[in-house]
Amino acid sequence: MFVVAIAVAVFAVALAVAPRDGDRGAAGDAGAPPTVTAAARPGTTVRIVGSQFGRILADGRGRAFYLFDRERSSRPRCYGACAAAWPPVYAKGDPVAGSGARERLIATTRRADGRRQVTYGGYPLYYYVRDTPGVVLCQNVFEFGGTWLVVRGDASPVT
Repeated sequence: MFVVAIAVAVFAVALAVAPRDGDRGAAGDAGAPPTVTAAARPGTTVRIVGSQFGRILADGRGRAFYLFDRERSSRPRCYGACAAAWPPVYAKGDPVAGSGARERLIATTRRADGRRQVTYGGYPLYYYVRDTPGVVLCQNVFEFGGTWLVVRGDASPVT
């Protein structure tokens, strides 16, 4: 019983001296906001891979990215059935340039639902729903009122 009493006392002292939410630390920094350190979230990778159409943009697993030639700006126009067949490349964290991709060309745009879509050279990027890593099935296909094209590292479409 004596050992249990000592353990309870040690636990109580530890709770009493431990900082709580809202504590600012030492008296000298009472006005400073608490420091919050968040681990960097790995972002969507944009890289260059070899394909039957030459060197093209793909994700970190090697799945090809497409642009939709109806989109002349970073404003997406592919929604509903279009987005079901051509899923947007959503940003997971901040997009990062992988091997061969140009970081200055990578950005994001907001979709109507508020989600961020990765852009490259100002073009919103998409997947084709039936592609797999290393397999490009729908290059230069006309669908949903425009042509879908894989993209080179300089942001030009492969025609």
